[in-house]
Amino acid sequence: MSDFKVNKTYDEINAKIKAGEAVIVTAEEMVDIVKKNGPVGSARKIDVVTTGTFSPMCSSGAFINFGHTKPTFKASKVWLNKVPAYAGLAAVDIYIGATELCDDDPMNKVYPGEFRYGGGHVIEDLVAGKAIFLEGKSYGTDCYPNKKIKKEITLQDLPYALLTNPRNAYQNYNCAINLSDRAIYTYMGMLKPKAKNANYCSAGELSPLMNDPFYKTIGLGTRIFLGGGVGYVTWHGTQHNPGVPRADGGTPNRPSGTMMVQGDLKEMSTKWLRGVSMQGYGCTLAVGIGVPIPVLNEEMAAYTGVSDADIYTQVVDYAHDYSNQVSRNYGEVSYAQLKSGHIEVNGQQVQTAPLSSVVKAREIAETLKQWIADKKFLLSKPVQTLPDE
Repeated sequence: MSDFKVNKTYDEINAKIKAGEAVIVTAEEMVDIVKKNGPVGSARKIDVVTTGTFSPMCSSGAFINFGHTKPTFKASKVWLNKVPAYAGLAAVDIYIGATELCDDDPMNKVYPGEFRYGGGHVIEDLVAGKAIFLEGKSYGTDCYPNKKIKKEITLQDLPYALLTNPRNAYQNYNCAINLSDRAIYTYMGMLKPKAKNANYCSAGELSPLMNDPFYKTIGLGTRIFLGGGVGYVTWHGTQHNPGVPRADGGTPNRPSGTMMVQGDLKEMSTKWLRGVSMQGYGCTLAVGIGVPIPVLNEEMAAYTGVSDADIYTQVVDYAHDYSNQVSRNYGEVSYAQLKSGHIEVNGQQVQTAPLSSVVKAREIAETLKQWIADKKFLLSKPVQTLPDE
């Protein structure tokens, strides 16, 4: 028997959702509820906690089938708006990665070394309903004799388009600074010399994996908000690394768990999928993700009651230590400190800025909360939870 004082099942919570009796709150709202009622009292009151995050997620992309041609065609090289897509699959199946760069971006001639258009923008343009120019080449075979194709496609035209992201929603991430004498340009944005700014990239107490630090409810088959539509967790993401130091409440103090996710691109919105250009780094895709956490017991109530003041991350020098994989940091700071706008590093006040939008994370959590309240979204029990060690 379980030692928990409160025990609920997914079926019981879903039955309450269908009956319009479930109590759903966002992760922000849960912080004060747990402070006031404690884990046991909160577990009795609350059924579901919704989370959200919206930030650049480089390990993203889409599987696309662009349909057969006459005569038939087997792609060996394909470009979408002059952005290369991977064609080593079968016939007319391709994968477009969010960070792939345009082969012929006219802006490169104006700003050498600056990339303004890439795979993330192709995905956003498809979701926006824009026509995309597809060019393909093949070596030709008896069964696939066509050697070249050029045509315009739209998302509506495509027989199949699946957003498939190998690594999203990092469980915590570094706070990046630059201790060198020159500005550097990274996937964490532009970092001014001599620690004049500090950038971070997590929604903190709203972030999905911060609210289920040991993956008790998240795994293969978990239904989620993805890009404005319904998606699923399909396994742990690449670089999933749960074995890092953790605070008393279970939250890691450095990059840890990740999720692999997927969903039908045709159900998504450009409000929650946006192509991003990062100066001196390249292109990526900003992705909106929200995960509902079932409050099965007081343990889950305690986890979902985590606050920004409870979550810490490490300060890392991206000029020297990150690229050299040096395991050194310059202190730890809480997300409450980061969100205040300033932290202290080496005795000096440093201005902070987020790459992750708390405003949009909050909106995702509220949207998912409304979907559940409207009985449009039920919880799914994972076939297998994510590895926790």
